[in-house]
Amino acid sequence: MFDPLQLAALAAVHRRGSFDLAAADLNITQSAVSQRVRALEERAGTLLIRRGSPSAATEAGLRLIRHHDAVVLLERQVAEELPGVQGGAVSLRIAVNADSLATWVMPALAQVPGVLFDLVIDDQDFSQDWLRRGEVLAAVTSHAGPLQGCDTQPLGALRYVATASPAYMARWFPGGVTAAAVARAPALTYSDKDRLQAQWVAARGLGARAEFPSHRIASTHGFVDACLLGLGWGLNPLPLVAGHLAAGRLVELVPGTPLDVALHWQFARLTAEAIAPLTRALRAAAAQMLRIQ
Repeated sequence: MFDPLQLAALAAVHRRGSFDLAAADLNITQSAVSQRVRALEERAGTLLIRRGSPSAATEAGLRLIRHHDAVVLLERQVAEELPGVQGGAVSLRIAVNADSLATWVMPALAQVPGVLFDLVIDDQDFSQDWLRRGEVLAAVTSHAGPLQGCDTQPLGALRYVATASPAYMARWFPGGVTAAAVARAPALTYSDKDRLQAQWVAARGLGARAEFPSHRIASTHGFVDACLLGLGWGLNPLPLVAGHLAAGRLVELVPGTPLDVALHWQFARLTAEAIAPLTRALRAAAAQMLRIQ
């Protein structure tokens, strides 16, 4: 049996990146956090935290953090089933892509009371990695699986459209959207992990290597604003730009050429029952916003 206080200290140090921030979270002294982590390392017989800036868990530490998260969730589930037990809010760490968070995930989270969400924001092509490493208990991901110890449920596809302002189109694509024009026209990219613009360009046959100048803007709503202001063109979730398209404030680069990204809800099988309310809320929200494939 592992000491739950020691496990909580380990998880806090890894997630906050330092012993002093972990101490503030747990409302104990930094010395107490260090003692608990050291005692857990002695119990486990291996290094669990690599001290540094930031401090981070080792592979063995991540395994114990995953165990800690699962136990906390399962204990909360038991508490809810016992009328004499007063259960408090539990923290649930999940990975989700920014576009899903901005369009359909947030309403789902609001339907699940008694949970403090700790959201890791990452590209849908990489969010599964957080689940594989044991740093989250569930993820919205573009990967259908399989992943050992996890279940996967399809959610639907988030539709993207390549959009720009009419003034931008007149300036950069006066002769149409050609490979030569795309190679000159500034685009928008969320981060180095973002491949949506490159995928759209390649699918349209507008560039063998899909190379083009690009602004980097790590904000879903910033993408929309940048397109409206003529800063660049980019792939935007259709739910966020449908009104702008209807009003003529934005136009599609090539009409009728959307890009659909299939999304899945992937979660640790051990905690499937404990997170069932969240799973139901996400599936219901996805059914209203995403496209069935």
